[in-house]
This record gives sequence, structure tokens and C-alpha cells, in this order.
Amino acid sequence: MSDELKGKKVAFLATNGFEYSELTQPWDEIKAAGAEVELISLESGKIQGESGGEPTGDPKPVDKTVDQVSAGDYNALVLPGGLANPDTLRTNDRAVSFVRDFFAQHKPVGAICHAPWVLIEAGVVDGRTLTSFPSVQTDLKNAGATWVDREVVCDEALVTSRTPDDLDAFCAKMIEEIAEGKHEEQTT
Repeated sequence: MSDELKGKKVAFLATNGFEYSELTQPWDEIKAAGAEVELISLESGKIQGESGGEPTGDPKPVDKTVDQVSAGDYNALVLPGGLANPDTLRTNDRAVSFVRDFFAQHKPVGAICHAPWVLIEAGVVDGRTLTSFPSVQTDLKNAGATWVDREVVCDEALVTSRTPDDLDAFCAKMIEEIAEGKHEEQTT
């Protein structure tokens, strides 16, 4: 365990249907780097991850609901993908507002796979360069983003990746951005 992120607190926003590895690997690596991590969801209890559309792994206990937190409580935000997870989150006004507030406060945000759907709903991708699961690229372009096919893209503390295959690069870049702290160019 390192203390590169000692004193940092990172929110993971997810609900049922998150891609299991896209929550667990960043969680483990960011925690191992010294950060305190909390799982935020729409409801209390536990949420179930998936892989290939099938339930995978043990359900994860929710630390707090989105109604109990604010972006000011955290140094950074991670949005795991999956299909159902970001699709559900983007329909919840409080979740979308929570995400938008990280940008307004110039804090690092990471989104992988289909999670950029939530960023589109939050109105924070216009003029940004991102990557995602390939099927999300048209949605990103229609929202004003430039989409590129790379394992990891960082645009002023917004870190994005395509799939679980990119998790090593995603985690390394996310840890780097959290360690750097606020980025004044990270805006809504």
C-alpha cells in the first residue's frame, strides 16, 4: 500500500448492473494508493454487478445514497460502466447533479465503458475529448465531444476508457489525476 492518495476521499457512483471489474479494480487500486473510498448509489442496501449481462461477484454494500452526499465531500469521482448502471443513473436528477458538481468544483472524474452517458446527461462533454465503449461514440459526438479510440484519454482531469481491457491504464491515470488534485480547467 502506498500513501500517494493519503487524505483523499473518492466517491464511486453506481447502481445495479455496474460492470463488476470496472468498479472493483479501480476501487482496489485507488484504496491501495491510500485513498478513502465510498460507494454511493440511488438507494441504500447492496448493489449487484454484472459481466456480460450476467450477475457477477458478491453484491457490494452501499456506503451512502446520492441524497446523503455532495461533491464537496470528495476529492474525485469514479463512474463504472456496464449497460444498466449508467442508463439508470442518467435518469436520476440527483445523480446527474452530483456528477455535474464535480466539474463545477474542478475535481477529477473518471468514466469507463458506457458511463459517459451520465456525463452527456450532466452536460459536461461539449468541447471535450473522450473515449468510451464504441457504441457510445455517436452519443458523445452528438453532445459536442470529440471521440477517440484509445485505452485511456485525459482531458483536464476527465479520465475516460473504453472497456475492462483498459483498466490498468485507466486506474494508473485516475490515481495520477487524483494525486494532482483540482484542475481549474475542469469545468461544466
